[in-house]
Amino acid sequence: MQDISKQEFIVFTASAMVLLALGIDIMLPAFAEVRKHYGLAPNSILTSNIVAFFFMGQITQIFFGYLTDKLGRIPIIRTGIIIYIISGIAAVYAPVIELMFLFRFLAGVGAAAVVMTAIASVRDRYAGDDMAKIMSFVFTIFLIIPVVAPALDTWILEISSWRTVFLVPPYFAVVVFIWTFRIPESHTKEKRTALSFIATMKGLGEVLSNKTFMKFTIIATLLFSILSSWVASSERIIGEIFQKPHLFTLVFGTAGSIMALFAFLNAYLTKKIGAKKSLRIFLTSYLIVAFTLTVFTLWYDLHPPFILFFLSIVLLMGLTAGGDPNSSALALEPMGDKAGLAASVYGTIFFFMGSCLGSVISGQMISDSSSLAIGALIVSGIAFILFHSVHTNSVNK
Repeated sequence: MQDISKQEFIVFTASAMVLLALGIDIMLPAFAEVRKHYGLAPNSILTSNIVAFFFMGQITQIFFGYLTDKLGRIPIIRTGIIIYIISGIAAVYAPVIELMFLFRFLAGVGAAAVVMTAIASVRDRYAGDDMAKIMSFVFTIFLIIPVVAPALDTWILEISSWRTVFLVPPYFAVVVFIWTFRIPESHTKEKRTALSFIATMKGLGEVLSNKTFMKFTIIATLLFSILSSWVASSERIIGEIFQKPHLFTLVFGTAGSIMALFAFLNAYLTKKIGAKKSLRIFLTSYLIVAFTLTVFTLWYDLHPPFILFFLSIVLLMGLTAGGDPNSSALALEPMGDKAGLAASVYGTIFFFMGSCLGSVISGQMISDSSSLAIGALIVSGIAFILFHSVHTNSVNK
């Protein structure tokens, strides 16, 4: 099959990764209806598990990384999409919310295969600063979803029900599945490994022992924990804690717009000064914003003015979107022929550990949002120190 253009590859990769964002963002305004449907209290934090379990499904990325290196990218991405579609539909008709959590986890498993394979496919074609630039373009398109999804959700809720909202991601996945038949395999047979499980475990050890890889993976994971907590709790923070449910679409959409802007800015900065210097700028800025938000949160007895909280969160999410493509590119740069396995390890740590930490932070937000501000300060401080203290090395470059 003839290779597609760079533009189509970027749009397809973004569309595949959109399954992750669409599987979360479009549903957030519908959580109040979900709580009513399952007889939960209006201030129940259980609906945040709809996001958390989906993210936790990403723990299977390491399994799919092993398979994609042996079987190629296309078979794995198609398998993931099928799992995503079936589980997404099943979650809509779950008779109890606990069963919904199970199907949401399985939908996350499907998304894990898709996202992990998409990132590995980018690494097959590009490396270093070039990969960071491509990933920034991918993220710019990817981040359109947080802008339009809440408004689409609100519109659907006006004419239908929360179930219709939850069915949008599986429907879009059908389109992506059909699109895969235009995409050539980037990991051809001669590049694939025939490694045994023991040999794969040895390769896994090499990946985990690479300081460069672990450094940037942990940095990205720490910042993602705050994004995960914000996304999972945003509907309740705005609607219940700040008592401004009518502003949810505006706040979430603005945050998505700023994230897309910062991702595009990162593509420019990466081209001018490189991925590592760009990441340093984003991490420093993140630490300053998190420190400022924490100070004002404590100053106002854990209830900062909404506009201050809103502006700080928007900036933190934008800085996360700007820095993440660089973290992934810098983490995977030294991996060479272990790109698939390394991408799966990166995704597993990033999503699973990040969402678990994010769930802990969300669990503290009973009557105020202080844990989000304090959490952001702590993780950004650790990430900043880590960035400046760990020496890099390379293997199999």
